[in-house]
Amino acid sequence: MINPRNLHIADYNYPLPDDRIARFPLSERDGSKLLVYEHGGISHRTFCNLPSLLPEGSLLVMNNTKVIQARLHFQKETGANIEVFCLEPASPSDYVLMFQQTACCSWHCLVGNSKKWKEGWLTRVATWQERQFELRCRRANDDIIDFEWTDTSLTWAEVLEAVGELPIPPYLNRATEASDLTTYQTVYSKIKGSVAAPTAGLHFTERVLKEIEQRGIERAELTLHVGAGTFKPVKSEQVGDHEMHSEWIYVPISVIDALLRHHCECTAVGTTSVRTLESLYYIGVKILRNPDVTESALHVEQWEPYEQSDAYSCITTIEAIQAIKDWLLRNKLSALHTNTQIIIAPGYKFHIVKRMITNFHQPQSTLLLLVSAFVGDEQWRKIYDYALDNDFRFLSYGDSSILIP
Repeated sequence: MINPRNLHIADYNYPLPDDRIARFPLSERDGSKLLVYEHGGISHRTFCNLPSLLPEGSLLVMNNTKVIQARLHFQKETGANIEVFCLEPASPSDYVLMFQQTACCSWHCLVGNSKKWKEGWLTRVATWQERQFELRCRRANDDIIDFEWTDTSLTWAEVLEAVGELPIPPYLNRATEASDLTTYQTVYSKIKGSVAAPTAGLHFTERVLKEIEQRGIERAELTLHVGAGTFKPVKSEQVGDHEMHSEWIYVPISVIDALLRHHCECTAVGTTSVRTLESLYYIGVKILRNPDVTESALHVEQWEPYEQSDAYSCITTIEAIQAIKDWLLRNKLSALHTNTQIIIAPGYKFHIVKRMITNFHQPQSTLLLLVSAFVGDEQWRKIYDYALDNDFRFLSYGDSSILIP
């Protein structure tokens, strides 16, 4: 069995010319190319053809997270420009409560031009629906920023919409434009919290979703809030020295029921859905081992799937998912809230995801490791060579693929 800790990230490199990175989306979302990898064969279609490639009566799982305007710009009295990039809530730590806050809150943040701002308040004036207010912030410690605003009738969600900038990926090498506010969100985005879009979902349109429904394909929505770590390159030579970012997940009991109805097999839209779905197996195992486990102890650690793998073999996927449902009912909960730090790399055994819809990812990234784990080392190279040879567009605003091992 492959030990993913020993993998060399240099083996997951490929040449990506700058002109193959899509800087802007197509005018029609579902007009993008769709690479079809099925049992070793490769062809390509158009994304609007996707419904015909999904088994009738199957389950499609999507991430309904919504990208927030997380990038805030301030200017010191000295003229120095300071960028504050909100990553995840600190106080309150719950996303729903955070966006309802009035007057003040705190976030874990990245700070641009950090050396120019060690202490003191930064202030800027902004307008929300013709009402002017003042927003200010200060450093509580290295990564936590306190925010206060003068109009206490405004929620933090409204403050961000008034002041924030949508954080498009850095590899696009351009400023955020007004059009990104629409095109960098999926048409089914609902739950605010991500600082990056689940980009596999950007290709879906209402007409594609309608055709999926007409084919009797059930849709289920869960939430994983994508963090800035999704852009974090693997800088270590060996994968084992790379630390994955932890991400907040929310899985309604309706999704658990849908999985059980479909024998715990599905098509996942995007790597974020894959990481969430595959984390569920290990959460179910924790519950089976300790039925009284608390929600805070359900976090999935980075290397957990590769430790004690023999111990997992006696627990089926259906047993693990049923355990989650039973635990939710016992605790009178309508949804599972927890975090996952799971890394999916060659050597991983997939439990739930049987088909994956995904874009084309950066060289030497954890997302490419996930694709390789799904289709195999030789196959991912074959897929990416085909995409490069056939003028596919890469990364967030690029083309798509459906992978069926």
